[in-house]
Amino acid sequence: MAVQLDRVRRVFNNTHVVIAGMDLRIDTGEFLAVLGPSGCGKSTLLRMIAQLAEPDSGQIRTEPDGERFQTAFVFQDAHLLPWRDVLDNAALPLELMGESKARRDEKARAALDQVGLHDALDRYPAQLSGGMRMRVSLARALVTEPRLLLLDEPFAALDEITRFHLDVQLRELWQRRGMTVIFVTHSVSEAAFLANRAVVLARSGGAIKLDRILELPAVRNNELRGDPRLGQEMRLLLGAIEE
Repeated sequence: MAVQLDRVRRVFNNTHVVIAGMDLRIDTGEFLAVLGPSGCGKSTLLRMIAQLAEPDSGQIRTEPDGERFQTAFVFQDAHLLPWRDVLDNAALPLELMGESKARRDEKARAALDQVGLHDALDRYPAQLSGGMRMRVSLARALVTEPRLLLLDEPFAALDEITRFHLDVQLRELWQRRGMTVIFVTHSVSEAAFLANRAVVLARSGGAIKLDRILELPAVRNNELRGDPRLGQEMRLLLGAIEE
């Protein structure tokens, strides 16, 4: 699924311009990271693409025209239902779609297996670590086999080692599934490691300061974190943010 933004504008309280006339295209199968200082409009942009908020003017289109459940959103907080076990939390979107119990359990088990939680199906959220809860949230997003995956700083509250593991896992999931991914983050290192393209937004007004294809290998693992090529990309992204 591709996403096309044409002259998109979003204003808060009739005075504060968050996004001003943005033109942006995300092609099918891209992994795009969106960076910028706090308050620059990253999350607002993602919510408009997800149709959780409307632009004040301009247009956002998906190609082909999206059907229900073809887009999935992962928030910074896992938002799991505490009275449901891991399997039932992951299966929730399929339940809302009207899938049979047997079918949704089968699909939820497969999604949880992809994020390494096949042995935690009967646990409850209170019994999980922060990283495990985020894996359940990711599995819940993947269970409908979305063509567009939107993530709003999903790993920000996790420790660095857990983030490293989830970064590798997310990248591998994207490569296997071929879906389009838009990932909002404050972390320059995370953006450079995960994405094949990065967009840096200006501090105010939502202008795009940098739109760059990252010159890094397709296969990413933790060995890449010490590679000078990753350091070079990080310096370019950081320079655009600080400029």
